[in-house]
Amino acid sequence: MQIGKAVQAAMNDQIHKELESAYQYLAMSAYFSGINHPGSASWMRIQAREEIGHAMKFTQFVEDRGGTVAYRELAAPPATYASPLAAFEAAVAQEAMVSASINALFELAAKEKDYASQALLQWFITEQVEEEKTSRGIVDTLRLIGDNSSGLYMFDRELGRRGQAG
Repeated sequence: MQIGKAVQAAMNDQIHKELESAYQYLAMSAYFSGINHPGSASWMRIQAREEIGHAMKFTQFVEDRGGTVAYRELAAPPATYASPLAAFEAAVAQEAMVSASINALFELAAKEKDYASQALLQWFITEQVEEEKTSRGIVDTLRLIGDNSSGLYMFDRELGRRGQAG
């Protein structure tokens, strides 16, 4: 069954949001590199790749359903932050925005009785629970560390281990 126009438009909006997230995480990676936090920079690059993967998953789904993908211009994300904590707080806000958008898309798919889209979106809903949990956990840890340079150094090293396990 071909994708409906309303769901197609909403999925195109979601693709844009996923790419915006990737762009924001790449800018955050550059910020962290600039302040000599290589672990956080690496963490953000991995996050950006995940968001691009999410955009591609939506893109493939729209195309598989006979729809049309329409890319739009991305606005430049912020290049600097007041602190590592502020950058990760922005990441939490970004993930919450993406979660809300996916939930609204699921509601639309349910209203349109688009069961295939609902099945796809269920995966994203579960993924967003993990994304929000992880980024909130980092913010909580950074709040505990405060301005302790040794703590920030050690936590940055820990963040740099992402993707090295297993």
